[in-house]
Amino acid sequence: MKELSKYNIDIYGLEDKQYDYDMESGDAFFQELEQDLIEQGHFKTHVVLNKSATMIQLNFHTIGSVTLTCDRSLEPFEEPFDSDERIILKFGDHDEELTDEIEIINRNTHRINIARYIFDFIALSLPVKKIHPDLRSEEDEVELEEGEEDGVLVYSSADMEDPETEEEEKVDPRWEALKKLKGE
Repeated sequence: MKELSKYNIDIYGLEDKQYDYDMESGDAFFQELEQDLIEQGHFKTHVVLNKSATMIQLNFHTIGSVTLTCDRSLEPFEEPFDSDERIILKFGDHDEELTDEIEIINRNTHRINIARYIFDFIALSLPVKKIHPDLRSEEDEVELEEGEEDGVLVYSSADMEDPETEEEEKVDPRWEALKKLKGE
């Protein structure tokens, strides 16, 4: 827990203004977090903390590299990353995560630990497919770019005809017979 205690920020008594923090860590950080995604790596984080009476806004800029295992060859490789993220901590009566970006913390909180946020941002900046750089081809690059658009359908009003006009033009003769019976 010694490594993670470097990421404690005492917020009790801070004035309502901006504070800057620079942090750097390596393998010990990832080993203390008890996770299986990243075992080794090195990174530097610059944190800008903006405190106001009702909330704390934390902006994280993290750069570094981590050692990943290739999904194809099972060989370890270095994957660089550069992450810019933000968290907003609002003061309230209890602790609750509202969204990925907004959390409520108890207004009596004296200290926050930002190690979890930094790890989450590093993990989110890593590729889903962990492919060794020597095995990456243009096909992989194109596949990743195309994969971002999968499942998204875009319609414009020019593509759609007016449904009422379409109904008037194409009336099933069976419905015509029913309309005559009904007396319309």
